[in-house]
This record gives sequence, structure tokens and C-alpha cells, in this order.
Amino acid sequence: MSLVLDGLVLFTGWAHVLLAPYTKVEESFNLHAVHDVLMYGVAPSSLPSYDHFVFSGAVPRTFIGSVLLAWISTPAIYLADYFGLVSSKFELQVIVRLVLATLNAVGLCFIRHAVSRRFGRPTGLFYTLLTCSQFHVPFWMGRTLPNMFALLPVNLSTYLLINRAPNALKPSQRSVTTSIALLAFSAVVFRAELAALLAAFALQSIFFGHASFWRICTVGALSTLASIALTVSVDSYFWGQPYLWPEWQSIYFNVVEGKSADWGTSPAHAYLTAHLPKLLLSALPLSVFAAFSSAPKRLLPLIFPGLALVGAMSLIGHKEWRFVVYVVPTWNVLAARGLSAMVSQRKSSLRGRLLFLGACGALLANLAATALLTAAATRNYPGGAAMALLNARDATPPVRAHITNLALQSGASLFTLVHAPPYPAFLRTRPPSRGCTTAATRPRRSRASRTSSASPRRRLPRRTGERRVRVHEAARGGGGVGARGERGAFERWAVDLKGEEGAGVLERARGALRLEERERLWVLERTGK
Repeated sequence: MSLVLDGLVLFTGWAHVLLAPYTKVEESFNLHAVHDVLMYGVAPSSLPSYDHFVFSGAVPRTFIGSVLLAWISTPAIYLADYFGLVSSKFELQVIVRLVLATLNAVGLCFIRHAVSRRFGRPTGLFYTLLTCSQFHVPFWMGRTLPNMFALLPVNLSTYLLINRAPNALKPSQRSVTTSIALLAFSAVVFRAELAALLAAFALQSIFFGHASFWRICTVGALSTLASIALTVSVDSYFWGQPYLWPEWQSIYFNVVEGKSADWGTSPAHAYLTAHLPKLLLSALPLSVFAAFSSAPKRLLPLIFPGLALVGAMSLIGHKEWRFVVYVVPTWNVLAARGLSAMVSQRKSSLRGRLLFLGACGALLANLAATALLTAAATRNYPGGAAMALLNARDATPPVRAHITNLALQSGASLFTLVHAPPYPAFLRTRPPSRGCTTAATRPRRSRASRTSSASPRRRLPRRTGERRVRVHEAARGGGGVGARGERGAFERWAVDLKGEEGAGVLERARGALRLEERERLWVLERTGK
């Protein structure tokens, strides 16, 4: 049974990668860094070919996660290539994302094992069902956001906090200090907001006597200094800038200078009223139920660091669900405790039957919401669909293509330039040289121009006496496509209770809820005068 539950977590993460293999703009830095490490290597002579020197973004980001992911993915790529499963560079993107999803699935499975040991196997079962029936963590655990790189060490620290015998009153000092080291590393290297989670966990450990004040301070200071030394040495090398600490620059840019507000602001209660309900779905009310139906002393250490993180992030005007996604696994543990308490009631009583039905309804509600969100999110990548159309065209000799801003935001990546060099040296297969989607501005890399033009129709001239434009195909997508992932996914759902005139009851029911899509991008070709 344990292996089945672990396999279910892994299968759920893999399924979301395969259902939505394309990526969004916020994933592009780490994804393209992985691409460059795989294609060029990490020798000093290879660095000038890296993508980030031309498209660096607002602030530098760390290469540590990308380099590790590329190296860990290499054996899987070798194996897939040996069995003939790699026909183009795009398969490499899928493999890399599957590897990242696997790593995060391992972290979630570690938590499940700890939950089963401490709270019992039924709680571990419900934890798995809640995790797999939610949308955000399974959908994003295979995406190269910095938050998803940080999720694994955060989940390992959660595992160390939970993993002990049911009668053990507190975690071991080794578990506490290792958790502090993992959180310090994650905050320094990947996401600075985890400093709030680290501070809350340290204060909690001191308050409950899990470790001494001096031990926690010593471990925290040494871990922080070692992590700073690691990221400064690695990222100074890859960025060609001395003494570069990317996360510090991110803090200064977003918090000190307040530039994060340029992306929009939300009210202080947004995490509690909007983001957490979407992240947790039915686990949010279930965790509240568990807090009142179980011993608070056993559950408070699980929820306090997460509450402190949510509170700290609520003070910043710009808010996104990914800034607090780390609380989902721990609050799922609470929700699983709530489900376990609900189903363990005697079914002979009305209360017991109602609680059992409520538990089943909560899981079904999760599945229904996740099905709608996944169906909408998988159609949210018109840039990837447009690149597939372009790559499928036969063009001899190879052509130049201009890739617009919307395409870059919604699926076009360096891995989707399947007919354009570079190709990794270790692959046995080579795609045919046709339909090159590569860039005139950078002939050594590719011949695909990537600019900020919003519409291909504006970019290509159509006036009399100039080259005309011929439309070949159109890539469809839902509304709300943008740089914030699936946010606004329900804006693409249309409810039509009337149906077509003369339609029967079944036809009206099937068409009552549908996804609205429209042409978002076009594959255009300049023709002769």
C-alpha cells in the first residue's frame, strides 16, 4: 500500500507535466539555464553562448538549481535516447520537467511516510489523497520556478519535524538543526521569503525547547554564511560579475526599492481570502476542523511557521500564490488529521454518517475543481502550440522566424526550437534541418528573433508594394494568458444553460459548461511583392 501511495504522488506530478508540457515566462530563466548547461556545458569558453547574457531579466537569478537539475537529468536523457525516445530537443524539456517533478514527489512522499509513522496510516492515506486531488502543487511541481526548486528542501525540513514516534514529545536536536540548515539554504539561494519561515521555525524551536538558543543561532549563522559563499561563488562565475548574490539583489529590487508593486498590489487579506483557498481547496476548512478537534499542542508546531510566513508576506503589496505555496504540504497534514477524525466516527450515529459523507464530499470537490482548473490550464499555452505548428512546416532552405512577446510568455522556449542548433553532443539522433525557428540577430545561437512586439500582424508589413503576408495556421488558447500562470483560468469558462434551440436535455447538459477559446497567435509568412 505504501508503494502504491508513493506511486500515486509521482503519477500525479508526471501526468500534469505530460498534459501541459509547455512553460510560461516566469519559468524561462531556469529552463533556459538548464538548456544552456545541457547544450554547452559549464566550461568558461561556453558561457558567452548562454541565453541570460542577452535576456537577463530584471534581476539576476541563481544558477545553482538549474545546474543541479541539468546534471541530474543527464542520465535520464541518456536512457531515453538509448531507447529511442528523444526525437527532438523538445523531448529534453519534458524529461527535465519530469525529473524535477520526481524530485518534488520524493519530498512529498517523505512527508507522507513521516505522517503515517506519527499519526497513523489512515492519516497518511488522506494526506496523499488531498495532495493528489489539489491543483497547484501537482501542476507546478514539475515547473522550473525558483519556488519549485525551494520546495524540496522545505519539504525535507517538514519531514524532519514530523518524523518521530507517536509518543515522542519533540523532534531530535539533529532534526531541528538540519531543518534550520535546509531552510537557511533555501532562503539564501532560492527564495528570500523563506527567511520568515526560518525565523518562525527557529523561535518555535527555542520556545518549546527543541534545541538550545545558542545551538540554533550557531547552526543558522553557519548555514547562512556557507549558503552565501556557495551562491556568490557559483553565480559570480555564471554571470561574470564579482561578488554577486542574486537573492540579495532580488530583495533590494523588490522590497527595498518597492519594484514588486509594479506587477500589481493586493489587499492585506488576499492570501487568506483568495490565494490559500485556491491552493488548499477543501483542505483549508478541513485543517480548521482538525485544529479544533485534535490536540492543539501536537498541531501548533505544524501550522505556526506557515502562519508566520503568510503574515509576513501579507505586509508586502504584491502577492502571488507561489510566495506561500510552501505551507500546502504541512496544512494538508492538518487536513488529513481532520479527515481521519471525520471517518473514524461511529457510522451508527447520524453525526458519524454526516461526517463520513462530508469527508467524501471534500475529496470529490477537490477532484472536480482540479479537473476544471487542469482542463483550462492545459489550453493556456498558445505560444507552444504555435511553435509546434511552425516546427511541423516543411521549409527548405531553413527559414528565419520572428517570435512575438505573447508566444514567449505562453510556451515558446529554446527547447521548442527543435530544428535549430545547438544540439547536445551526447544525443544519437539529429532532427532534419528544416523549418528553422532561429534568430537573425544572433546567428551563432539561433535564428529566431525574440522581441517584445505584441502582435505578429503589426510586425510584418502588408502595405502595397511591400511583401505581403500569408496566414498558414492559427494557435488557439483561452483568455487570461499572461505572465502569471493559470491565474484567471475560470474567465475562460462559459456557462450556457439555455443551449441551442431544439437541443435535448442531454445535449444542453453537456454544453452547459464549456471552455471559450479564440485564435491567439498566427503563423505568418512573407510572400513576394
